[in-house]
Amino acid sequence: MADDQHKQKQKKGQINIELDENVAQGIYSNLAIINHSQSEFILDFVSIMPGVPKSKVKSRIILTPQHAKRLLKALNDNIQRFEKAHGKVKEQEQPPIPLNFGPTGEA
Repeated sequence: MADDQHKQKQKKGQINIELDENVAQGIYSNLAIINHSQSEFILDFVSIMPGVPKSKVKSRIILTPQHAKRLLKALNDNIQRFEKAHGKVKEQEQPPIPLNFGPTGEA
């Protein structure tokens, strides 16, 4: 019975989230493409590499409009905290796609 009470207390105030080892490695992205419909926002994350003419979507996240707005707020809050600790993030003018990374070489 004590075990059941412990589980009920956990359910009230905590979310148990497991981070799989493969997911914890992360996926690098230097381009995000965002589309939306009336009922969802779609975020496609792409990694564009020099000398590679074709890139693939590495990850797709689909959110409700409410979750997309919460994500926007959470990102904004985190950027403000980051800038307070480390200084302003410099914004650069976004180059047109396709990106030109300069000459390529072989190793």
